[in-house]
Amino acid sequence: MTLKTQNKMKYGFFCFVLLLSCSQDTSTIKIKGSDTEVNLVVLLAESFRKVDNEVFVSISGGGSGLGIASLINGTADIANSSRSITKNEISLFVNRKIAIDSFVFAQDAIAFVVASDLPIDSISTSDLSNLLSGKQKSWLTLTKKNLPINIYGRQSNSGTHDFIKKKLGIEFTPYAKQMSGNAQILEAIRADHSGLGYVGAGYVSNGNSKGIKTLSIYTPENKSPVSPLDSAMIAKGKYFFQRPLFQYYKKESYNKIKPFLLYENSNEGKRIIKASGYYPVKAIEQHH
Repeated sequence: MTLKTQNKMKYGFFCFVLLLSCSQDTSTIKIKGSDTEVNLVVLLAESFRKVDNEVFVSISGGGSGLGIASLINGTADIANSSRSITKNEISLFVNRKIAIDSFVFAQDAIAFVVASDLPIDSISTSDLSNLLSGKQKSWLTLTKKNLPINIYGRQSNSGTHDFIKKKLGIEFTPYAKQMSGNAQILEAIRADHSGLGYVGAGYVSNGNSKGIKTLSIYTPENKSPVSPLDSAMIAKGKYFFQRPLFQYYKKESYNKIKPFLLYENSNEGKRIIKASGYYPVKAIEQHH
């Protein structure tokens, strides 16, 4: 283990590193950003190792905003982002005369989760707006249980946080508990039987669903609930909270990262994406 890795672990950063070669001609690809994407990209990188054993790939989370900031300051080659880049971030690249591009390698669905014993299976987008914004503070009207609603979500630099806020057109209640990642949210919901949280669907479809219930979502216009775990409905674009997963990079770095991007879009890459609870992009696009 390198001193750099030891220091990162010392300060509590999650960092997965594939050490493939220590020679001077080893290519290094540094990927930082979205916690929604981090586990998936780790699996892709593990498999990529078998194809190209002369590449050193390091992967860490921290949120979409951190990933894009790392791309700006030169400490990442790829920024994982579960949201589109903002106008302010674009201006930072422009001011530094850095040309960037993006690659959509998968689609994700946001799962809203509660404890498995809470008597609710589906929820409307309008009710979700009321709960997440703090307008509605009790489960009474939705579950017949007079329990306070505790919201477990992500920090403001999270792409998932930003996506939900924009999708519903709300501001989150200031009382929402800001968690550092999907795993922490799931643990909080297991412990708090009146809690409501949101995570990437891949996290609950991949062996983490014990004690957790994933809510189906419907809109005021369409009363038929759709689950984020229903791949057929995702493929048709019918789930309200589905989104593309981006990887941003500097155009000048494309040749360096190209082998990994191509691998993500290969048949094996798409198999890994699907097996991890996400949705390969081309498989979705074929249905549009």
